[in-house]
Amino acid sequence: MGEKKRKEQAKKTSFIFEKKNYKFMLIGGAFIALGFILMAGGGSDDPNVFNPDIYHWRRIRLAPALILIGFGFQVYAILLNPLKQK
Repeated sequence: MGEKKRKEQAKKTSFIFEKKNYKFMLIGGAFIALGFILMAGGGSDDPNVFNPDIYHWRRIRLAPALILIGFGFQVYAILLNPLKQK
């Protein structure tokens, strides 16, 4: 009896998240990736030469903001319940 019940439950498996959740996860991942791409670079080939581009507003303000927005999208995607009826 228990074996039959377990097989029936195995047939009814479904994904934890719905399509809407995965869409928001991809958007959040894109924001995070873009933030890390914008943060990269700015180094100098010669260690004796200072490159002021390391303190550019893009690396100090924009890139971390995009990463935090991306993490916000990720949290929203995890907490979103697409099956909830209004």
